[in-house]
Amino acid sequence: MREFVPVPDDPAAIAARLAGCGFEVASIEGDVIDFEITANRPDCLSVLGLAREAATAFDVNLIATTTSAERPGPAAIPVSIGDAGCGRYVVGLANVKVGPSPAWLTDRLVAAGVRPINNVVDVTNYVMIETGHPMHAFDVAKLSGPEIRVRRARAGEQLTTLDGVERKLDETMLVIADRERAVAIAGVMGGMSTEVAPTTTHVALESAWFLPASVRQTSRRLDLKTEASARFERGADITAAVRAIGRALELFERIGAGTAVGGTSDVYPRVFEARRVALARAHVTRLLGDQVPDADIRRILGRLGFGLTATSDGWMVDVPAFRVDVAREADLIEEVGRHWGFDRIPPTFPALRTPPAPMSPAVARDRSVRRVLCGAGLQEACTFTFIEREAATPFVDSDDALVAIANPLSEKFAVLRPSILPGLLDALVYSRRRETDDVRLFETGAVFLRTGESTRVAWVLSGARADHWSGNAGDVDLFDAKGVAELLGEAFGVQLAARPADGRPWFVRGRAADLFVTEPAGRAGELAIGSVGQIRPDLVAARGLSQSGAVVGGEIALAALGGGRTDDGHDAGIRAARIDPLPKYPSIVRDLSFFVSERLPAADVRGTIRSTAPHTLVSVHEFDRYQGKGVPEGSVSLSMRLTFRDPGRTLTDADVQRAVDSIVSALSAVHGAVIRGRT
Repeated sequence: MREFVPVPDDPAAIAARLAGCGFEVASIEGDVIDFEITANRPDCLSVLGLAREAATAFDVNLIATTTSAERPGPAAIPVSIGDAGCGRYVVGLANVKVGPSPAWLTDRLVAAGVRPINNVVDVTNYVMIETGHPMHAFDVAKLSGPEIRVRRARAGEQLTTLDGVERKLDETMLVIADRERAVAIAGVMGGMSTEVAPTTTHVALESAWFLPASVRQTSRRLDLKTEASARFERGADITAAVRAIGRALELFERIGAGTAVGGTSDVYPRVFEARRVALARAHVTRLLGDQVPDADIRRILGRLGFGLTATSDGWMVDVPAFRVDVAREADLIEEVGRHWGFDRIPPTFPALRTPPAPMSPAVARDRSVRRVLCGAGLQEACTFTFIEREAATPFVDSDDALVAIANPLSEKFAVLRPSILPGLLDALVYSRRRETDDVRLFETGAVFLRTGESTRVAWVLSGARADHWSGNAGDVDLFDAKGVAELLGEAFGVQLAARPADGRPWFVRGRAADLFVTEPAGRAGELAIGSVGQIRPDLVAARGLSQSGAVVGGEIALAALGGGRTDDGHDAGIRAARIDPLPKYPSIVRDLSFFVSERLPAADVRGTIRSTAPHTLVSVHEFDRYQGKGVPEGSVSLSMRLTFRDPGRTLTDADVQRAVDSIVSALSAVHGAVIRGRT
């Protein structure tokens, strides 16, 4: 870097100053500083690019370098471009004597992480590291013609690249070819058929510009990443091609590797025109929150390579070709801010010109869901929206319902999740395999099907149940999963009903239930909102957990709780919570014990009681279930506690007894219940 800019001798001082300008420092080893360059700054994948930043940061001038870039006349080798994927192609010829590179050159390549090969190849790599522009050298004797053509690969065409791998090409890939065959993959890697060998005496140097999208697509399809492709696919400097050729030929002569022959061929179909971006002085102050003097704005942008022309309210800025990341005024203001120093900007709140938008009801709803479930002892998880197809398939009725990713990073991120349960199941398995026996997880988020997107809350439970009225905690089961749904329904003032479900293939048959909202707002009847059940043991085992107790879970549409739309498109508004005053009059409790069929859901019993009882019945719940000695076969002894209260007066025993008698009659008539006794 010191060949380009007079910077301090201490590498730590250089690293600290550039870190303050937004460049992450990965390490410092001796005189070598390793920077982490973000994808939007391909110009800084070079010593020159970082030197330009250092010159601006330390307010010094770049050291002027001269390169004999212009060589009169074309090179003695024809060049043609047959595809728009190549915007410029420059060729220079040289007679060379292949051998080892001098120590200073190899040392610098090794410090940059590049393996030295021979003096010709090392020079092309050195120029790439120095200027940021990739180059390639062809052995002219191995080129048919000799001639260079830039074209698309032919169907079924094959090329053995410099890494020794034979690669099958297709028509989407841009290649460099001679008269007969492809000899390099444009912007990615050269071919072995024209590589520089110890016997090479005449080389053609390539310095080109390729369309970033084309290089990126080819690199991905071939699964081949190189130093060259990393620069081309982010955006190279189209104006640097000739300078890179000149620099390489200059280095050949300097180290005794060869001499230039003839001129330089430059096929340049469409000459680059610099983008012009208006920069308003007032906008700099407004966006940064501080007033930067005009002289500093001109100094910073000028040292970074931008051209400025004064206007009445600021400047018209010419963006250099190597700054592919600058396209609008805000980008220029960011450049000013980076080198002015964000630490110099006073911490002030921006002026509030408009009132903030009201919070979305869905946000308040989701916060309430998290508060309720965390309060119930569940822990919130955050899983990926992209999941593997194998995990998603069991949670849909058909593969056609899945939404596939067009370009997944891997098979583990192949589809959008159709349910939150697959991700929660993986999180549960991860916890169980690390000696956490009792797992309670939930997550809120979006799910995706071909029919559309919706927001849901899901939960999974495994391990021992908490203290229970039965006296025997045992493991969690379907009713614990259902209890979570009922807890949410109660918190949001939504009455839920459950019905046995057989159409949920991810749940154990006979241990699953569909959930409904009874009398949803603005609609008659019931609205299906989700399901609960025991997850099939084979699905749990397939995710890596050998069976040791049931895993239960559930999932419901959050819109049913308010602030959105349900899966079938119905509006579900926020329900205002109703706060009742503390009761003025005492309650009266009655316990009923009776025999009913063991197959009868307790929810049906509660429903019959509520539909029969007067308005004074304020609570009904089970407190005992017994099956064994003294109970007829096929029946169960169920005990229910009924609580009565009138908000306007004190109830009498006669009032309550009339209500209990009507309830007993209804239970006997509807469910065939046999009363065991009264308390």
